[in-house]
Amino acid sequence: MPHPFEALPTTPTAEELLDKAFSRAARAGRAKQGFDAQTSMLQTATNIVSDNLENIVTDWPDFDRLDPFYRELADAVVASHTIEDADVDLGGVDALRQHLSEIGWASRKVDEIHDEYQGRFFDDIDVAVKLRKQAFARIADVVEEVEDDLAAVGAARDALKTLPDIDPDEPVIVVAGYPNVGKSSFVNEVTNARNETASYPFTTTEIRVGHYEHEHIRYQLVDTPGLLDRPADERNDVESQAVSALEHLADCVLVLVDASGECGYPLDAQLALRDAVDARFDVPVLTVCNKADRSREVEADHYMSVTEGENVVAVLEAAIDAVGYEPDLPFDG
Repeated sequence: MPHPFEALPTTPTAEELLDKAFSRAARAGRAKQGFDAQTSMLQTATNIVSDNLENIVTDWPDFDRLDPFYRELADAVVASHTIEDADVDLGGVDALRQHLSEIGWASRKVDEIHDEYQGRFFDDIDVAVKLRKQAFARIADVVEEVEDDLAAVGAARDALKTLPDIDPDEPVIVVAGYPNVGKSSFVNEVTNARNETASYPFTTTEIRVGHYEHEHIRYQLVDTPGLLDRPADERNDVESQAVSALEHLADCVLVLVDASGECGYPLDAQLALRDAVDARFDVPVLTVCNKADRSREVEADHYMSVTEGENVVAVLEAAIDAVGYEPDLPFDG
């Protein structure tokens, strides 16, 4: 299932849109003569500009209808990006909505300009040419007025297309823990049979998603390096908002800890992160001691060693049991 921003088309710049509209208008004009040529040129330019601007707006999903996970994640991603070569922050989803609103206004304004000038083409061809040029100038002014809005929407589109394909309707197991405790190794190990683990850029971090099928149900395993791998006070605002998005998504959280200390982080800090995750997520949170072949000196729900292949499947099955997912079945009357 593609995510809601994956199919968004490329947003043209103001210059690209005007070049396209006026070059095609010129071509349409050459195919006719006299008043018909001026009328055709104005109609062609208007249609291209107005329709393209309107499509930019309508191609975007309704944010109010989005799953809360994608709505909040989109807000975090858009807020973390800038317009290329302009060093201008995009703001969040509310700012994006305002940009889209301005583009919608421009589409309607171009239609109004067409209606105003179309009825003024009378018998004098020189006057008709002059009026058509005036209309083109006003159309260009309108498009240039929303130049920054088009740039912002284009930058937001480019950023959001990289979001991971996560289906909010399928069960999700989030894997948390400090760096080097074995999170990615675990996700890779249990999803390796289908080779479906993929990485997606997300601000300065990544969200990695793997899939595992059990009894005809697909479980999504989400590895979150750069998010759920350090205390909350070390996350920036965007990363904190991304964690909030994950709260809407998770059905179970596995917190991996390394009692051997080889990960480079004290065990008490790892357990403090576990406690913070447990307090924040209103779903089952299981503590898993990885690298158990080296040390089991910690109270945990499960013990495993990914490198030794010890208890890995058992931990995954425990997570699946904790999720307790029951698919909706057709009513059998």
